[in-house]
Amino acid sequence: MTDMPGMKQASPSAAPAQPTRTDFADADVTFATDMYPHHAQAIEMARMVPGRSRNAQLTALATAIEKAQGPEMSRLADLLHAFGKPAPTAMTQHPMDGMMSPDQMNTLRGADGAAFDQQWLTMMIDHHQGAVQMAGTEITQGTNADLKAMAQQILATQQAEIQQMRDMLSQS
Repeated sequence: MTDMPGMKQASPSAAPAQPTRTDFADADVTFATDMYPHHAQAIEMARMVPGRSRNAQLTALATAIEKAQGPEMSRLADLLHAFGKPAPTAMTQHPMDGMMSPDQMNTLRGADGAAFDQQWLTMMIDHHQGAVQMAGTEITQGTNADLKAMAQQILATQQAEIQQMRDMLSQS
């Protein structure tokens, strides 16, 4: 994964800071830690669209995904820091719902045109469904008001984008 300008990313070995907040539970830490690499992969996928797709609607959707999830990544990193937890990393250390495998990502990188569009939409629907599940868990099990609000926003936005992508697939 390449560096993403404007996004905080530290090495996994970075020492956690002293906590400045105590209004969190294990579920909040898990959500923030897991959503960070999940968003990083979505942004990586969004950045593949220009030059591979000729679909203006898909290009606009990819831009919207990148614009929404980049700031969320920064907020996740800030909250983890405030909780005194290690800095997040864009690389996940365990399997996670909706994450694409390296082979899937390589296949997507090799596609172009309508084939790329179909693969991207199908993969991003799966990816978003994983984020929706993670957000639902945060809403029911988390305690941090900031993260629960973010999870509500992720849930609403990504469910709407899933429907938009399904509609786009049905038109192709």
